[in-house]
Amino acid sequence: MNKVKKKSNDVLAIVGPTASGKTSLSIALSKIIDAEIISCDSRQVYKYIPIATCAPTQEELKEAKHHFVNELKPEEEFNAGEFSKRARIKIKEIQKRGKRVIIVGGSGLYLKALIDGFFEIEIKDNTIRDRLNEALEKKGPDSLYKELKKADPESAARMDPSKSRRVIRALEVFYGTGRKISELQNENVKPDFECLQTGILYDRETLYKRINERVNNMIKAGLIDEVRALQKKGYSYRTNNSLNTVGVKEAFRYLEEELTLPEMTELIKQNTRRYAKRQITWFNKDKRINWMDMNELGGEIGQISYIIYNLLGG
Repeated sequence: MNKVKKKSNDVLAIVGPTASGKTSLSIALSKIIDAEIISCDSRQVYKYIPIATCAPTQEELKEAKHHFVNELKPEEEFNAGEFSKRARIKIKEIQKRGKRVIIVGGSGLYLKALIDGFFEIEIKDNTIRDRLNEALEKKGPDSLYKELKKADPESAARMDPSKSRRVIRALEVFYGTGRKISELQNENVKPDFECLQTGILYDRETLYKRINERVNNMIKAGLIDEVRALQKKGYSYRTNNSLNTVGVKEAFRYLEEELTLPEMTELIKQNTRRYAKRQITWFNKDKRINWMDMNELGGEIGQISYIIYNLLGG
């Protein structure tokens, strides 16, 4: 990572796969540069699932001011565009207070929306979405994805066919505006700040060991009771998209007696490793990220935070 000239409106983003130590590093660095933290995590923003999402603990929240943590109920919708809009406002507020900003998280799409722009468009014709949701129910996600491939091949190529909500959104924009969502996204409004991105990463063997240890600790910390409480509130990962996430859905399946405890534990580890691989693939495409090898640096958070501080210009 090359030393860069610090500007008053610069923000720092700390990215990387799950279990790589982003939270600890961001808190240590926030104390050095007098910063507040913007959580860039599509699930930590929700209430009731701090263990499943490995959200900052109450002690960590006292150490550094965090935003977009434990703010929304599971039934409230949130997406990359909404995050981009709210986070830009929050960044300006923080900077007006004379503080610096650290963005931390592993939700690559959310970060991209924030620092590269994300188009906002309202489709007033609700019948379009109703028709697409009906088609999803009757014909399944593959049918909608094939429809998108014909309408907007570029967007379809960038999407996971199983992410039906995104597929529906792309089709809704196409039928509602007559334009491809991929074209509209190229007309994004850029933010009025620069983002310096630092990525932290362990070798795969070490990362997978950290993931396995994290899952074991989640279960010891009360993951099952956390999900049982959701169940009692009437929530389900099948009907609440915010809960269709690793750790939560497997625990629901355990409580519904679809999985044994060992099966649940191993499945969470397996799915978390897969998620980490997808995160690494996403972030590796962004050549602006300056990667720090945690194995090479010894993984000592205090030392690494000062290295980043010095590289940022002090």
